[in-house]
Amino acid sequence: MINIKKQTEYWRESAKRDRKSAQALFENNRCDSALFFCHLALEKLLKGLVVIHSRKEAPYSHDLAKLAEMAGLEPTEKQLETLRLINSFNISGRYDSAKLEFYKMCTRKYAEKYLKITDNFFKWLEKRYPGK
Repeated sequence: MINIKKQTEYWRESAKRDRKSAQALFENNRCDSALFFCHLALEKLLKGLVVIHSRKEAPYSHDLAKLAEMAGLEPTEKQLETLRLINSFNISGRYDSAKLEFYKMCTRKYAEKYLKITDNFFKWLEKRYPGK
């Protein structure tokens, strides 16, 4: 049997670190990497919520919309659309065939927009943790 509290704390604290990393990367003009870490932060926060909801270990999934469903959340269609777009940052930031196109797309203005969106999602998700 897994320790729900320990697993949840791991995912939440790891997500907070990745959120800070995203901001630091953005400040150093590494916009593509910042967006990759935005995805990672939301993924980890969602995995903690999946653990709370399912009472099982987090799945090996990177799909933010799927994780939101598995966590028992009821995001709006607009939120799901945004999660799907942020999900593309994971693939685009990871695989060589997509990296160059993603890099070109990641202007400072574009990255700043999605850092703000990520922060809003992060706050929305954190409120769903027990004691928040």
